[in-house]
Amino acid sequence: AEERVANLGGAIGRIKVGAATETELKDKKLRYEDALNSVKAAMNEGVVPGGGATLVYCMRFKDKVLAGIEDEDEKTAVEILFRAIGYPIQQIAENAGVDGSIVLEKVKNQEWGFGWNAATGTYEDLFASGVIDPATVTQ
Repeated sequence: AEERVANLGGAIGRIKVGAATETELKDKKLRYEDALNSVKAAMNEGVVPGGGATLVYCMRFKDKVLAGIEDEDEKTAVEILFRAIGYPIQQIAENAGVDGSIVLEKVKNQEWGFGWNAATGTYEDLFASGVIDPATVTQ
């Protein structure tokens, strides 16, 4: 399978996807399309720290958001939302064999961009280490 990719920094590229079997080719092509869509999203909307770190950073705004809401049902919904946004970083840590609640606590009060790198098992500036997500994914 072959496809031309245009507008990547003004250049045109060709990506060839090959495989030994048709099933493997379909799997690789799906992964390629997913990666290409991520790159396009990043080019259009920018990037944020990945690994759930951006969501954890947003947790610090819970009180400000709640202060602007009068309806009790809306407040309950916001409480649920803020509880849920801590789960991605915890699940990433658990998938890597680390206690997710500990990772969440260590990252929760850090500066923008700081998080836990599951590939290295270290706490660091995720921008500097290239752990990023397209902003549209985190929205």
